[in-house]
Amino acid sequence: MKGNENNRLAEQFVEFGSLVAGHSSFVIMSHVRPDGDAIGSQVALGFSLMAMGKTVYLVNVDGVPESLAFLFGSEKVMTPPAEPLEVEVAIALDTATQPRLGDGALHAASKAKFWVNIDHHISNPAYGDLNIIDATSPATGQIIYHLIRTLDMPLPAETRDAIYVAVSTDTGSFQYGSTTAATYELGADLIRRGLDVGKINADTYDNHPYRRVELLRELLNTLEISADGKIANWELRDAVRLKLDLQPDDSEGLIDMIRSVKGVKVAVFFEELEGGKIRVSMRSKDKSVNVCEVAMKFGGGGHSLAAGIRMAAPLEDAKAKVLAALGEALG
Repeated sequence: MKGNENNRLAEQFVEFGSLVAGHSSFVIMSHVRPDGDAIGSQVALGFSLMAMGKTVYLVNVDGVPESLAFLFGSEKVMTPPAEPLEVEVAIALDTATQPRLGDGALHAASKAKFWVNIDHHISNPAYGDLNIIDATSPATGQIIYHLIRTLDMPLPAETRDAIYVAVSTDTGSFQYGSTTAATYELGADLIRRGLDVGKINADTYDNHPYRRVELLRELLNTLEISADGKIANWELRDAVRLKLDLQPDDSEGLIDMIRSVKGVKVAVFFEELEGGKIRVSMRSKDKSVNVCEVAMKFGGGGHSLAAGIRMAAPLEDAKAKVLAALGEALG
């Protein structure tokens, strides 16, 4: 099966290469509330295509998070313009469902005649004309790396650094179980190509605003552990977001703190959003507990060990339903 999967990806890479050769203008997009894999993958593929002389627009409805503004090349990522872009090809990266790109991005790409969908979420329904989906890859950035290397596309410094940030952030700095030998080989190759691994790790992980520490204090005050010690959850109320003037990416990665508690198998983060929605993030550290399957019961998705949901409020109701479903999954 693995050989068949590799053959499928190889054929899709070749098809993508033909698409690039036959077109000159592209818009590259990623999901709302972008993380390191989303922005990193956009910058990586975008600068590779630019180095080939292509016209490339990088679009995200929320722009670049403050925590990723250090990334060389991220200044090219723009919010959607008012009018549709004159492009031939639209490329969606790291986005499990097309609506997650946001209405503004979809409008910006509305003149594109061909859609490419590159992703690593197992729940992706294959909404593109060309779908390069590898659920075994720990990050979309790793798919982009292999795509670029297979097709012998340019790998400028912006692409090199962006791939590293994409892969590092989506693997918990190369710690999650999804990390593969190919992931470490990718990192070694990027270092050989001039990546300053100490500086880029410091910029990625050791450069947070003080309000993030205040947020952590607030979250810890809401921490709950299930009676059997297997589920940990905490919550972020909208009132706290307003009080601390939080940015969407301020909570990125904090869930790993409660995931690391001894005996905990699943960590859950409940967050009130503007507009009366609840955002649920789930992380499992036990392969027997597939949080993607739980998420899909509520219209969400993701990976077996990391998944998310958007639910109707109030938070108490969402919390009761999700925790009950997780309890069933844990048996």
